[in-house]
Amino acid sequence: MGSITGNFQHETVIVTGGSSGIGRAVALAFGEAGATVINADVRSDPKDLDSEAPTHEAIEAEGGVAEYVETDVSNPDQLEAVVRAAREFGGVDVMINNAGVHVSLEFREVSREDFETVQGVNSRGVFFGTQIAAEDMIERDEPGVVLNTASTTATDPEWEHSHYAATKGAIRMITRSAALELAQYDIRVNSVAPGPIATEITEGWSERAGESIGSEEDPTPPTRAGRPTDLAGAYLYLASEQADYVTGEHLQVDGGSQVA
Repeated sequence: MGSITGNFQHETVIVTGGSSGIGRAVALAFGEAGATVINADVRSDPKDLDSEAPTHEAIEAEGGVAEYVETDVSNPDQLEAVVRAAREFGGVDVMINNAGVHVSLEFREVSREDFETVQGVNSRGVFFGTQIAAEDMIERDEPGVVLNTASTTATDPEWEHSHYAATKGAIRMITRSAALELAQYDIRVNSVAPGPIATEITEGWSERAGESIGSEEDPTPPTRAGRPTDLAGAYLYLASEQADYVTGEHLQVDGGSQVA
């Protein structure tokens, strides 16, 4: 198969939650494509078992430009700080609101504290991350792209995911609402909805990464567990000129799990 290669030189990309998992894979992909990458996370050290160097150091080791800014996305003031940091590189061109938290709990077990914690990072972080980045783009009179990490649980419920799914459904509608209102400023807003991906956030999936999970008797997709790198191409495409006519979309990247 052919490939689409993106050139993001002279572009500044903020990735929240870029230290591990999907965020790290996406940040590294943009770094490889020539972008200046700012990792906005509560910690710089990766949680991934096979990763040692922090994301910004890994990008710099390959000759790229990157920076780490300690950021709690549930705090809008800290999101404003990381967007200001991007001004040192010309301002944010692509904002990727990826940071998220998840704890498996049955619906009846979810406490108010559990609910508020997940809402604060997942929903509030995306809402104000989108708003703050858009305001910066508008102030600089520059077009831009916002990409939000949702989930297949935004549309399809799963056991022990009620409070998490509520945030991902919210992200889907934050994305569509923002896309509607920000189009006049030449700002595109889309969401990517991963299926089950082998990261530290999904307990048990890391051991299954790359393993075949289909069979001749049951050939329905997905045929293997997803990896963070399976997501990177979707973000690169949606941020690229090839997607200039794409906004308000919710792109599922799930290996076909919603087909079965």
